[in-house]
Amino acid sequence: MKKSDELVGVAEGVAVVPVAPPLRRIRPWPLGAALAIAAGATAVLLLADAQWLNRPAVQAWRTVCLAITIQALPFLLLGTALSGAINAFVPADLFTRVLPKRAALAVPVAGMAGAVLPGCECASVPVANSLIRRGVTPAAAFAFLLSAPAINPVVLTATAVAFPGEPAMVAARLLASLVTAAAMGWLWLWLGKEKWLRPVLRHRHTGHHHGHSRWNEFRAGFQHDFLHAGGFLVLGAMAAATFNVAVPRSVLDTFSGSPWLSVIFLAGLAVLLAVCSEADAFVAASLTGFSSTARLAFMVVGPMVDLKLIALQAGTFGRAFAWRFSTATTVVAVTVSVLIGGALL
Repeated sequence: MKKSDELVGVAEGVAVVPVAPPLRRIRPWPLGAALAIAAGATAVLLLADAQWLNRPAVQAWRTVCLAITIQALPFLLLGTALSGAINAFVPADLFTRVLPKRAALAVPVAGMAGAVLPGCECASVPVANSLIRRGVTPAAAFAFLLSAPAINPVVLTATAVAFPGEPAMVAARLLASLVTAAAMGWLWLWLGKEKWLRPVLRHRHTGHHHGHSRWNEFRAGFQHDFLHAGGFLVLGAMAAATFNVAVPRSVLDTFSGSPWLSVIFLAGLAVLLAVCSEADAFVAASLTGFSSTARLAFMVVGPMVDLKLIALQAGTFGRAFAWRFSTATTVVAVTVSVLIGGALL
């Protein structure tokens, strides 16, 4: 608004209120990118000799990519459906009334609340996004995001089954995951900056709008979140499958002999493999050549930081947030795993 317009408005006795520029709508371009990649691959197969598809490496890549996507898809559906239901049916001030007023106390409470959601990391991202838009402090929402896929009853039960007769492993995973989630929430309170989040997340969502159908709001929110997150899930699954095929299995034996290198290696492997939290305990149990602490680090880091989760966070919260948050989470999770693993295992 020009200054002359403001003066005219004042002179005529009319209150002139500056209008904020509209927010740019974030389009689910990753889904389009994934579809374009799939269409291009199909065209290549139709126009070229497809004998190379029968090679073991290509078959392994296809199997891993499909396995990760299909394994995570139900939980992504659960998370986006829950996110849409929160936006459409839950009163806007419910979460702010339930959580402690002080952000430092809300962080551990939100972390322990993660035990009630039987989903993986794909489900926790859209739910945390919805919580922030409903007025929950980002620190508490991020603590929930990290703890939900790591300490829910399904994951702890799977860990007990994968490590029979080792209750200390279940207790160590529960404690290490909770401590990491709370530490990251407090770290965000200390060092986090709101400008790292997407601009649309900085504006509070006020819940159901009067005169609109709640079911229409649920459908629109679910559709947008699922299409937006689904594209990043596909791209993350492709990256994880590529690592599985490209890295020789003999590399595992190289690092298993060193206590410190084994922890760092399995933590990095958890990031790259992107195994769903409901299944990672069985993968960890199969790595018998590594120490218990290293396998604990694998199970603590995996549900909090992996390729598909980084992609989902980048698409939901922004790349500036995703890289900083994932790097800090990895360092904290590895440190906590070493300390708790050394004490309990």
